[in-house]
Amino acid sequence: MPALTFDVKKDGWNKSSGFTKRSVPAPVLDEKKNIEDAISVIVKVKYAGVCGSDRGIWHRNGSKDLLHDSLAKEGKTMRILGHEFVGQIIKTGSLVKSMYCDFRNPAKIEVGSLVSGDSHITCGKCYQCRIGENNVCINELILGISVDGVFANYIKIPAKNLWAVDGNKVKEEIASIYDPFGNAVHATSKIDVRGQQVAVFGVGPIGLFSVLLLKNFGAAKIIAADINPENLKMAQELGADETILIEEKEKNKENGYSPRAFGRIMEFTKGKGVDVAMEMAGPQSSLNNAIESTRRGGQIILFGIKDGDFIIPKFSRLITKGLTLHGVIGRRIFGTWQVAQRVLSNRSNGIQEKIWEIILKKGKGTIIDFSDYEKDSFQKSMDKHPKIIFKM
Repeated sequence: MPALTFDVKKDGWNKSSGFTKRSVPAPVLDEKKNIEDAISVIVKVKYAGVCGSDRGIWHRNGSKDLLHDSLAKEGKTMRILGHEFVGQIIKTGSLVKSMYCDFRNPAKIEVGSLVSGDSHITCGKCYQCRIGENNVCINELILGISVDGVFANYIKIPAKNLWAVDGNKVKEEIASIYDPFGNAVHATSKIDVRGQQVAVFGVGPIGLFSVLLLKNFGAAKIIAADINPENLKMAQELGADETILIEEKEKNKENGYSPRAFGRIMEFTKGKGVDVAMEMAGPQSSLNNAIESTRRGGQIILFGIKDGDFIIPKFSRLITKGLTLHGVIGRRIFGTWQVAQRVLSNRSNGIQEKIWEIILKKGKGTIIDFSDYEKDSFQKSMDKHPKIIFKM
């Protein structure tokens, strides 16, 4: 089957970019060779979303160590990429029915079911998993990074990772991005945002989802800041009350913050600063913008990830301002998924329609046929649109 891959030896991290389409063996269930296949399934992928971490691999500026270390541990050189998906189960292991099918639950994990799934494969055994914090499992594997992913026609995945989808309530294209939408649900529900003034630094896909959710969850004022004017325009259409364009000369000010953006936020909040800052982009300057712009006693959600060391000028501000920092990773499996499903299924809030019409532009240029993948044209699509989905 065709798949989008990265090969350590053939591609090389430092001398290549992008994804390479290769022909690879289709996954199979063989319980005699692998006992865990008894609780796994084969899914025929219908749609697969391209995540920010996929972009990091494309540009070779993210996930390097995790990719290389996991391949070395498996004795392999090639990884099938991608982790956001929706598809149909075509085969199940012998124990799946007894473990994951309940006659009282119409959303079954069985052959024929439409499913999405969490990209973090957790162990269920470590301390964190045992106390209900499986989103920070110490032994987690990540689809498309530390195990083979979904940029292919078929994937083998543990049944416990799957979430049944009602295609009558949630469009399949949107169901394929449950995973990043769930990131936004997790980030915006980490604290109570009702009546709060919130700044979102970085309105890529998850930042844009966050703007939608903040509006739905009752934030009093939403301020969106980004380096991309088109993303800011979308943020405004999705519910941002104010927008701030971080200019080119400011985004490169890695060790500091943007005095102009800070001044605008002080203006919008009548000199107080925001109650909550959400850092959704990752750069050091964006983190410092969030710290500087949050009021005394305020809270900061840290979601964006960039490799390397950061410098926080005047570190004592974190203490003297009484700030609280929350690191957010992944989704609460499956609590976040339940909230995401209910939010998307409720057509009265307009969230699903806005994702489809504003972020995905009704599929125009954002839904790409997997068979048509070509590196240069795909690069142009990624440059133009914050969210891309493969139709498999």
